[in-house]
Amino acid sequence: MTYSFLQQYWWLVISVMGAFLVFLMFVQGANSMIFQLGKTPQERRLVINSTGRKWEFTFTTLVTFGASFFASFPLFYSTSFGGAYWIWMLILFSFVLQAVSYEFQNKLGNFLGPRAFQVCLVINGIVGPLLLGGAVATFFNGSNFIVEKANMTAAVQPVISHWTNASAGLDALLDVWNLVFGAAVFFLARVLGILYVNNNIADDAIRARIRPQLTVNAAVFLALFLAFFLRTLLKDGFAEDPATGVIFMEPMKYLHNLLQQWPLAAILLVGVVLLLYGIGRTLAQKDYIKGIWPAGIGVILTVVVLFLMAGWNHTAFYPSNADLQSSLTIANSCSSETTLRAMFWVSLLVPVIIAYGGYAWWSIDRKKLDRKEIEEGEAY
Repeated sequence: MTYSFLQQYWWLVISVMGAFLVFLMFVQGANSMIFQLGKTPQERRLVINSTGRKWEFTFTTLVTFGASFFASFPLFYSTSFGGAYWIWMLILFSFVLQAVSYEFQNKLGNFLGPRAFQVCLVINGIVGPLLLGGAVATFFNGSNFIVEKANMTAAVQPVISHWTNASAGLDALLDVWNLVFGAAVFFLARVLGILYVNNNIADDAIRARIRPQLTVNAAVFLALFLAFFLRTLLKDGFAEDPATGVIFMEPMKYLHNLLQQWPLAAILLVGVVLLLYGIGRTLAQKDYIKGIWPAGIGVILTVVVLFLMAGWNHTAFYPSNADLQSSLTIANSCSSETTLRAMFWVSLLVPVIIAYGGYAWWSIDRKKLDRKEIEEGEAY
């Protein structure tokens, strides 16, 4: 295994982690629609208990995603998580708010009432996907930071990278295309949330609201995503000269990445088709409740390709708008060869972890959630 292979391999691992995180944000999507899907207190409890069985999957994946970046691409971790900390802190705070809301909404002594914590779940359902999507969009649109590796030897202040303004990352929200992609991720989470609730909850009243909500949210998602994706393919991208490491702007770089790595284009096509199939069949066939599975697989495949477009083929995956040569690539931001090699062997356990997660999911969802279980069983 060469050092270059390990770098590419770990970006693939990061891409897969990010893809699973986006899929699992169906929890946030469904939570953002608690009051649209559930019109009575009992119906809202059904929605909350449906997502409540899965919120730990999402939170664990988010933490693992960040930890994977820390271990394999530490310069990105220190630059983004250290410089753009307000974006990441708001994301983490919204997830902490989610955990508290699940546990305390129906506890004795809750003087705020269940509705207050349900509103907090809605806030997490909006803020989490929107900000996470906005943060990922900077992989294509750039951020305002400067990297000065020579500062590692400074005795007084050995700070390698810093933001060029006082926004601590919030300036990403001033870029309209970051907001477009953030909104696309938000509406995608809602689409997945609707499909999951349709599959997981056996309740005629809630399922009667699925198709109207799915129609609107799917249409908005597709419009936003297509606008962002087409613009990304046609715009100048951040390319790296493999011989010198110099970063330069290449016209239609991301389109070139797809064409030069045609298997990625094929995987992207399969992912889009599966997503549209899951949505379309759910809309066309009233009794079809398994749309979450083709749509979920499609989302995972599509997001993996988006991450690989941003990092493979000598592309700066975290470009700097303040100083082009400070842009981060797989090669200049990764851990040492020894570290990547050691982690490679550890990463071989990932299929085991995924298999265990799949078994846990199956065990939880063997029986569809219904009103009787909420009334007689242990529930949020």
